[in-house]
Amino acid sequence: MWRSETSPFGRASRIEPSYCVGEGIEPIDESAEPYEQEPSRMSKNRAVVLVHDRDPDLGYRNIGTLVPELQNRGYELDVHSFDYGHAEAPPELDGAAMVVVMGSPDAAYDDVPWIGPESAYLQDAIDLDVPILGICFGGQLLAQVLGGTVAKSKFPEYGFTAITTDTIGPGPWMEFHGDTFLAPDTATVIARNDAGQQAFVQGRHLGLQFHPEIDVDVFESWADAWVRDGIEQDAELVAVIRADLKAGESDARARCSDLLDTWIGRTKRN
Repeated sequence: MWRSETSPFGRASRIEPSYCVGEGIEPIDESAEPYEQEPSRMSKNRAVVLVHDRDPDLGYRNIGTLVPELQNRGYELDVHSFDYGHAEAPPELDGAAMVVVMGSPDAAYDDVPWIGPESAYLQDAIDLDVPILGICFGGQLLAQVLGGTVAKSKFPEYGFTAITTDTIGPGPWMEFHGDTFLAPDTATVIARNDAGQQAFVQGRHLGLQFHPEIDVDVFESWADAWVRDGIEQDAELVAVIRADLKAGESDARARCSDLLDTWIGRTKRN
């Protein structure tokens, strides 16, 4: 079994929020360093992590508390990005212990060239029964690949928010999204709130609408991307979230740890 405020951000001219983390689609320098040194591709404790930022350093920082939490459990991180011109082949799924899909400035329904290949990669993981953990955009893309839907939310969420669940803990969890998923009929919704579905499971896969990986540095990596891409920020909201994170970072880390233990336990039982 499972245990466990809103305000928009947009471009300098203000746009309706619709993404998990910021926005920005400048071309990448393909000579940039790879995301992380490559672990043994056949390691049974290899965790493939898909990130979505053209800056490898920011992409890695987006993984947040999942980096130490996975490493402390003996997993090697194999980090990859399908978008922003990264042309290298994706990590082999054969022998992978899991796939973790992080947030993105794009939407799962966007007509961008990398969504198709990443979706196909997740379908391959599903076919091979490699467990997938989808976070925010990652949860939306997982829902879409499994046969659910993703659309703009009538109730975008930004900041620490409680959810209703008997299984993964009520939080508060960090929400930062303008889109929302509807899990497929084949999945079981295990968390929701007034804004919509917040988590679902199907087999060994878990899709989340929120960000369990959040810590102060993750939020600052988002802020760095907004500055880089000329994103107008709601200064009051940013200040509130920063204050909440400084006060509650250790509790957020503990919630992430508990959720990860529960999910990994489920993947080993199923």
